[in-house]
Amino acid sequence: MSEKVSVLIDEKEVGERIKVLGEKISKEYEGKTVHMICVLKGGVAFMCDLAKRISVPVTMDFMSVSSYGGGTTSSGIVKIVKDLDEPIEGKDVLVVEDIIDSGRTLSYLMHLLKKRNPNSIKLCTLLDKPDRRVVEDVVVDYTGFVIPDEFVVGYGLDYDQRYRNLPYVGVISFDD
Repeated sequence: MSEKVSVLIDEKEVGERIKVLGEKISKEYEGKTVHMICVLKGGVAFMCDLAKRISVPVTMDFMSVSSYGGGTTSSGIVKIVKDLDEPIEGKDVLVVEDIIDSGRTLSYLMHLLKKRNPNSIKLCTLLDKPDRRVVEDVVVDYTGFVIPDEFVVGYGLDYDQRYRNLPYVGVISFDD
């Protein structure tokens, strides 16, 4: 089986949208420090570029949460692989994710983080697939792009750990 990747959102569009998100976040967090929590591994490229576009002070931490394994669909079972290094109590938290699909992972994660008593908690995603949502309580505060129900790679997103390095978001297709 071979794979082919076609461009869905080009590098320029991604960069322009991240700039707009950074400006909006900067305005809404004026006078505060944004504590960004990146959901590894896919969110790294997005969070790093987004942080550069935020003009208020930023701190960062990382979590690794898995629900996919090596496949192309969520298993529905959320597993914390790496927890935060520091407490978030009293902080203004911005969870940064690469993509929201079924919503299971983010629903679980947001409920878990809210129990840790942050001052505020918001969610930012580069890509949102609302057509795939099975969990309705996921509120996305900042969205880069709403995309169709396609399996996407690039800009941090992977297929079996490959394609994360692409500077754009692409749709992967498989030939038999």
